[in-house]
Amino acid sequence: MDYALYTPNDKVSEKTKKEIADFLFEHLDQFGDKHEHITKCINFALDDKEKFGGFILVSREEGKITGAVVINKTGMGGYIPGNILVYIAVHNDYRGKGLGKELILKTFDQAEGNIKLHVEPENPARFLYEKLGFTSKYLEMRWTR
Repeated sequence: MDYALYTPNDKVSEKTKKEIADFLFEHLDQFGDKHEHITKCINFALDDKEKFGGFILVSREEGKITGAVVINKTGMGGYIPGNILVYIAVHNDYRGKGLGKELILKTFDQAEGNIKLHVEPENPARFLYEKLGFTSKYLEMRWTR
């Protein structure tokens, strides 16, 4: 398995960004978002000029994406975790083989500061997150316009 780390310091092509967005859109299953929102998140992670940036970690086998993580920096480190793990997906053919765990551990190595994520209670990945040390400190509440 090969891993690539993309940061705001890299010149990531639009083709690569689209490839990552397409992968996430397909493999997030029912826990995903609209393609346009995934693309917006990717652009946020790779922009350090107007926003806080972040990074993207991608695993590949024989050139094919097998997994991806998108981290956005929040700019609020200290009172809210400095990073939010917005997307993580593993290709259907690679699930249950430890790749999700490996991606998260590599994400821990790359992130500066704490990491938060949102997970739906019925998402089976929740148990992996808990095993790796994520805790549920708050009940998230949203007001939606």
